[in-house]
Amino acid sequence: MRQASLNFLIPLSGLCAALWLPAALAHPQPATSPEDDGIQFMPEVAVEGRATSLSGIADSASQGIVGQPEFRYRPLSRVGELVEVVPGTLATQHSGSGKANQFFLRGFNLDHGTDFTTSLDGIPLNMPSHAHGQGYLDLNSVIPELVDTVEFGKGPYHADVGDFSSAGYARIHSLHRLQQGFANFTGGEYDYYRGVAAQSSRLGPGDLLYGGEVNFFEGPWQQPENLNKYNGLVRYTVDQDDYGLAIDAKAYHSTWRATNQIPARAVETGRLGLYDTWDPSDGGDTHRYSLGLNGWNRGDGYRRSASAYAVYSDLDLYSNFTGFLDDPVNGDQIQQQERRWIGGGQAGQTWFSQWFGLDVDNTLGVQVRHDRLDGLGLSHTRDRQRLSRRTLHDLDETTFGFFLRNQARWLSWFRTVAGVRSDSFVFDVADRLDPRNSGSRSTSLVTPKLSLIFGPWHDSEIFINLGYGFHSNDARGVTQHFDTDGNPLSPVSPVAKTRGAEIGLRSEYFRGINSTLAFWWLQSGQELVFVGDAGTTEPTGRSERYGVEWTNYLKPLDWLTLDADLAFTTARYADEPDRANYIPNSVGRVISAGATAELPHDLYVSLRLRHFGQVPLNEIRSATLGDTTLVNLGAGYRYHSFRVQADVLNLLDSRQNDIAYYYTSRLSDEPAAGVDGILKHPVMPRMVRLTAGLNF
Repeated sequence: MRQASLNFLIPLSGLCAALWLPAALAHPQPATSPEDDGIQFMPEVAVEGRATSLSGIADSASQGIVGQPEFRYRPLSRVGELVEVVPGTLATQHSGSGKANQFFLRGFNLDHGTDFTTSLDGIPLNMPSHAHGQGYLDLNSVIPELVDTVEFGKGPYHADVGDFSSAGYARIHSLHRLQQGFANFTGGEYDYYRGVAAQSSRLGPGDLLYGGEVNFFEGPWQQPENLNKYNGLVRYTVDQDDYGLAIDAKAYHSTWRATNQIPARAVETGRLGLYDTWDPSDGGDTHRYSLGLNGWNRGDGYRRSASAYAVYSDLDLYSNFTGFLDDPVNGDQIQQQERRWIGGGQAGQTWFSQWFGLDVDNTLGVQVRHDRLDGLGLSHTRDRQRLSRRTLHDLDETTFGFFLRNQARWLSWFRTVAGVRSDSFVFDVADRLDPRNSGSRSTSLVTPKLSLIFGPWHDSEIFINLGYGFHSNDARGVTQHFDTDGNPLSPVSPVAKTRGAEIGLRSEYFRGINSTLAFWWLQSGQELVFVGDAGTTEPTGRSERYGVEWTNYLKPLDWLTLDADLAFTTARYADEPDRANYIPNSVGRVISAGATAELPHDLYVSLRLRHFGQVPLNEIRSATLGDTTLVNLGAGYRYHSFRVQADVLNLLDSRQNDIAYYYTSRLSDEPAAGVDGILKHPVMPRMVRLTAGLNF
């Protein structure tokens, strides 16, 4: 089985090259356009952040583009918050800065990315069959200052995105060039230090962009975080009138000590402080190296693009989520470990034509990806020393995706977007501890999509969206017939299917105001729930979600920008409607708002609010996370090439929860059966950070 999978890598690499070569002479869009990698359907637009007009362009009310205008002055406490520019999205943290964030969107506890797919310059960031969680999405390899745009969409209505996209997707695009090089240094409380520098220059027919970042942080925790983070990027872009090519290389490395969630009962009795830990050796070490090639070109009546990529990543993660529940002597620390190689690519072409007098666009695309994992393991450890292995696997996972998209304008006020995807998965698993769980399995599915768009009337459009989606499941569960105690199991389905619908309104009727309103519904054939003693998730029954989102972007004056986004969601299990059926950790209310003022004399001020609540922690809702409200303030001054900025994070010094769970855990002197209760991780206290910057 393994030999067959390894032999497959040769034709896979050839296919990626074949997909890319026809478009090797292709067009890298200007730095203000999102069309610089992957397969795109939006016509060229001058991107101005959320001020960009998408009238007559977007396929749904919940689709959009965010650019540097939204990043430039936004106070960020962590890079994962970059995804919060997608309205209604939350990024929290429960286990150290070097680990992937916990994401929430549309009533999904996305864990670390299970139903929200994200790419960086055409390279997918989500990782299937990951040591810690399915679809693991780590944004720490992104340097915010070098992000040009974030293109996003929600719901399973978009034919060009497949696995992990039921709740939504985001495409992050890096800058091609800088108007000026820069160097920034930030220092702050709790030994926070960060330096970032970048420059671009003309090299031959293209532009060479290069930059790097270092970040150190101890944090407010009793056990210092000791974060050591390093990031680097080199990107070369050729930009001609109708063709172009981009090559980029990225490297990321991080080590840290983690303070995980702790029992609320221990905090309430004073046994542990709010920022204490019960296992000071928790933490991790991770690397990610990637090489990507993107090509695109256009001509009369067509546009094509293609990309290929190669990635190496690894992770050693140590966590103790249950204290002394399983092992009263050594504690319950676990090690989750993997080494991963990824190769893949995609290609697509759009033809513009007329059918019976109608303007029609047809797009055909293909996507392929292969993940090879060695030493994918779960071990019981103490102080990072292995006591026993629980699982150990090698596996190969291959995905093929084909899609067809048709857009037709039937009337001046009515157009349709119809699409269909075909996705195939091949799993090849070698269980090194129990060969009975080794095996191969494959599956395929077809997911249709349909959007009806009415308008524009008075710069307003109405959208009706329908579609099917899915996320793949962990390959280990797909072939597993026995648990670690030898008890028989039924393998899980290779994929969890979803279907959804949305009715939305997008309006730009009032000058300077972009507003959207969307009512949506989504049904999932399978839910994933956090399991504390394994530090991962397990599948449960069907679920349904529905909600409303209202987003607003306003620029009443040239120097003032306002935004306000509200999202309200109901999430329930669907299999047993007569019993209490709340979905644990589904976020029912998300509110974010901000104001940015660019004042005279080169002064600027940014104020942002983030609020979330209505979060049940168990199915009967006897335990909840509570409401969390954070306010961040940033202010700065520019003088020629110099800039100084002060950020006050958590301005009101909230002590509320960043995240919380409800499960069984045990302190060292508690009953052997443990105690059911809330385990929580607080937001970080108020922190002041000062930045000095120089342009050159």
